[in-house]
Amino acid sequence: MDSEGEDRLVSVIPVHFTNRLQPSIHLHQFPLLTRPLEVPPSAAASGKRIRARVKPNVKRLEIHVPVDTRPEVWNAERSRDLGSARVEDDKEKNQELPKVKQREGEEPRLSEVRMRSEQVPQSGSYVLGVLRDGRLHLHPISETHQFRPTMTYMDMHTRKARRPRGGDDSDEDDGPPPDPDEPAPAPAPKKEKKPAGEAREVQVAVRKTGEGSGLQFQGGMTQVRRDMLTLIHAEEDERWEDFEYCGGETAEANEAFESVFSTSFRELECKSDITSLLKDVPGL
Repeated sequence: MDSEGEDRLVSVIPVHFTNRLQPSIHLHQFPLLTRPLEVPPSAAASGKRIRARVKPNVKRLEIHVPVDTRPEVWNAERSRDLGSARVEDDKEKNQELPKVKQREGEEPRLSEVRMRSEQVPQSGSYVLGVLRDGRLHLHPISETHQFRPTMTYMDMHTRKARRPRGGDDSDEDDGPPPDPDEPAPAPAPKKEKKPAGEAREVQVAVRKTGEGSGLQFQGGMTQVRRDMLTLIHAEEDERWEDFEYCGGETAEANEAFESVFSTSFRELECKSDITSLLKDVPGL
């Protein structure tokens, strides 16, 4: 008998490795708790489906899930207000969807939840593992994405709500705050004061003294902000590419799932030793 607390070998499981679908295997995380990612019954009854689209250059994905439009859980009047704001927000950010046929005089409605991805850096190597028929099948995961609901249309809705009050003397405006990198506009001339001078931006160039060459600009956060705005504009300018979304029980999903399993029984030869393995471990 084994002594108390001693681990014993229970079974040996053969491991199969394949990268047949690389780099198409991604790990997608959704804030759904225990609920599956599927169309609500009320939306499915009207023929609505989940849609997907992607911007490949910036690696941004979006999944559009129809909402549950039952009166007890959905405010139809509010959906009209937010739907109109989303249409304007899409036009402003160059992310319009294909036009859907509407009845004459019918206002657009908020009919779906958009979940947008944010790529998460992978620490180490991620693999997908499936145990089948006593064998463990592994496939590398190329990218990890976290999805969150995107509600940028709320900013547009707030701006639209402020427009009727634009004529009063309040300090509220109907747009975003001014960009600090842009020269401030000259104030209106007044009789008792002279107009303010033109704002100018000053940068100091310091030549690197260490390795490498070139100039390093020091201008506070100005250059960092410009780089961020450049990335934002590049993403907005890129066109969305539509993708067909296939649920987990569809024939297309089952076919892709079967491709994860290796059909080869050839043994892999290990070309590394314990010394090279330890050298690759950070911190050792």
